[in-house]
Amino acid sequence: MQQVPCPSCGASIEFKSTSSVLAVCEFCRTTVLKDAGSVVNLGKMSEVLEDYSPLQIGTAGRFERRSFTLIGRLQLQYSDGFWNEWYVLFDDGSTGWLSDASGQFVMTFQTEVTEQLPSFERLVPTTRVIVSGHAFAASDIRTAKCTAGQGELPFKVGAGYPIRVADFRGADVFLTLDYSDGASPRVYRGRAVELPELEPQLLRDPETIKDSAGHFRGKVSALNCPSCGATVKCVLGATVHIICPSCHAAVDTAGEVATVLAAGHAAARVSFTLTLGAEAAIAGSRYTVLGAMRRSDNDGSAWSEYLLYSPGKPFIWLIESDGEWQRAGVLDRWPSWDGAGHASIGNIRFNKSSDYVAKVDFAVGSFNWRVKVGDAVRVTEFEAPGQRLAAEVTREELTWSLSLPVPPDQMQAWFGVGDVSNQAVAHPGYRTMAKRVLIPMLIVNAIPLLLATGSTLGYSLLAALAIYIPAYFLDAWEGRRS
Repeated sequence: MQQVPCPSCGASIEFKSTSSVLAVCEFCRTTVLKDAGSVVNLGKMSEVLEDYSPLQIGTAGRFERRSFTLIGRLQLQYSDGFWNEWYVLFDDGSTGWLSDASGQFVMTFQTEVTEQLPSFERLVPTTRVIVSGHAFAASDIRTAKCTAGQGELPFKVGAGYPIRVADFRGADVFLTLDYSDGASPRVYRGRAVELPELEPQLLRDPETIKDSAGHFRGKVSALNCPSCGATVKCVLGATVHIICPSCHAAVDTAGEVATVLAAGHAAARVSFTLTLGAEAAIAGSRYTVLGAMRRSDNDGSAWSEYLLYSPGKPFIWLIESDGEWQRAGVLDRWPSWDGAGHASIGNIRFNKSSDYVAKVDFAVGSFNWRVKVGDAVRVTEFEAPGQRLAAEVTREELTWSLSLPVPPDQMQAWFGVGDVSNQAVAHPGYRTMAKRVLIPMLIVNAIPLLLATGSTLGYSLLAALAIYIPAYFLDAWEGRRS
């Protein structure tokens, strides 16, 4: 470990890794370059946007029986969102990177390869490469920029630094080609991991995430739509894009202040079964409905999709179509696909069932990427008993998701509503309801009323009419309104 004074404020800056050449002073945000025994002030580094990530500088864990600590962080933004790259120092002195995007994590290490790799300009989703005998398919091709940093890093970088990266997957093996420094990419290889697998310690707790996510240190921003002023329900830091339920303005939250990307436009009102902000206990975690969108295909079929979030967990989707429900999640371990009609996960074989273009017709709430009405994606679906695979392809990304059916009684248990099948239940009518009250009452009191003297019977009949006559007029009013 090496300590140097910050050239701006004089605070002590620690370089824990001998391979680190840059550090960001945690007190004054000055970017310090360690060069040939001296330190150089490179100016201020932008402050990171505290998002929903449970990770932080100092988080420790184990990967494949080796202990590590997170010592640096880059925050990278692309056209539809942002992600984090955490610089990892292992106890043996080696280093790596832990990618953190929408609750999915990948550990990678820089490696040397002998294969001739394609240029960045030639890459498209599904492009196949073979590296060290392993076949990979391009999953994500991004032009991004560094917006902020923390801690120490192994190379010189600053706010606005351009990034050109392509991610590839083959089963659970992950490959990143980084073209940021020129035509020949730096190569990183690793695999997808789940957070519990890393045995993490010193994570941010859910309350800390809730209090700080979406805020810059020392600053508090009100979650009011900057277009109309209405309060927008969302989980701060869990999303980068909001569509205001009141004015339908598109609002970007991946910056210091929320900004309007597009003014609201007139749109047909779409009815969703689940409301924004609804909560449910799913698989032992508390999930919140953040966003809802209506999508349709080229044949005119339409369905609803709901984005659900739980702190420290991957996002999940609930899909509602023709009164049936599916629960879907993005896959870390990709299936094997022959490029035609069959795909498989382990010993489960899926047969191609459909191929269509899905587009967004309506969206409301908050999302972990910038969703727009008219967005289109190519979908190829595969079926196996009780399961469905879907490959979604855009110009920049290929994702695989797996969905399972959700019984209506499970939806009822999750969200505490009487009927989530989206099938209307006919109102019995006010007169019918009045009869259900009056008939049992008259039967029970028939003999006492017949034996009663004076005006008791008359008063009872007037009371019955006082119940029935308003019900008659309410039914007539409902009929005219419908």
